[in-house]
Amino acid sequence: MTSQINPNNINGAYPVAGQDNNSQGFRTNFTNTITNFEYAAQEITALQNNTVLSASLTNSGQAANNDLNQSTLFNGISYQMTQRLVPLGTITTSATVDYTAGSYFTLTTGGSIAVSFSNLPASNFGSWTVEIAVANTAHQITFPASVTLNDQGITGWNSSTNIVTFAATGTYVFQFSTTNGGTNVTVNQLNQSLQPFNASSESVVSGSPTSLSLTTGYFTTSGTTTLAAGVSGQIKTFMQTASVATMVVTVTNAGWKASGTGTITFPGTTIGSACTLQYVNSKWYCIGNNGCTFG
Repeated sequence: MTSQINPNNINGAYPVAGQDNNSQGFRTNFTNTITNFEYAAQEITALQNNTVLSASLTNSGQAANNDLNQSTLFNGISYQMTQRLVPLGTITTSATVDYTAGSYFTLTTGGSIAVSFSNLPASNFGSWTVEIAVANTAHQITFPASVTLNDQGITGWNSSTNIVTFAATGTYVFQFSTTNGGTNVTVNQLNQSLQPFNASSESVVSGSPTSLSLTTGYFTTSGTTTLAAGVSGQIKTFMQTASVATMVVTVTNAGWKASGTGTITFPGTTIGSACTLQYVNSKWYCIGNNGCTFG
């Protein structure tokens, strides 16, 4: 804005030395000086209240805590910018992600929890990130029903309930965004490498359970092992790589049984026996088989 202060309405050459001077000139100068001080006070106060600051103003009480109050920034270059981190701690039942508190939230599961969002921007685009340290594969996360966009590509996400189950413990990072005040929320998982579809394998040891976090299990010895319940869409493959005695896998939620567990028997004398399973609708189904017997 244009300042109202007018330095030209004060006569700097008045009074004139060595002669009588009209008192009106004094009054005019004093009046204009006071008026300009009033303008200066108003404009400085407005600057203190409304200016974006890089440091607190001395003797003003104005701290460098800049609330832009929905004003627009444009045609600029930004770098070395950070986002406020909001640690929510260990959560056992529910957690509220408050958009006004920050943009990056962290939590650790102490049980199955429900996550909700609050104070989302009423218009324009808003995004926030939630980092979840899953301490136990029994812990499930329920996200709001408004999270409906892009959820199909996330491992363990049940689109009908918005419940996420995890095949392995670890840290999972989800990014959310909305353009309509949270009526519809888009989700993306930022660390997909944790999903159980990766290039990984294990040598299965008799008497020990098969890992859910590794895609492939292969046998070089005889014996028994178990496969626990997976997450929706998960793939698990087994193969026999040596001529040994029989290996039997006991499978939780076997899709070839009416209910309960089932078994997969690998004939010990046949190298190359293998099968591929997929977890669909809370059961393991065989989608490929080479020489295995199901019971």
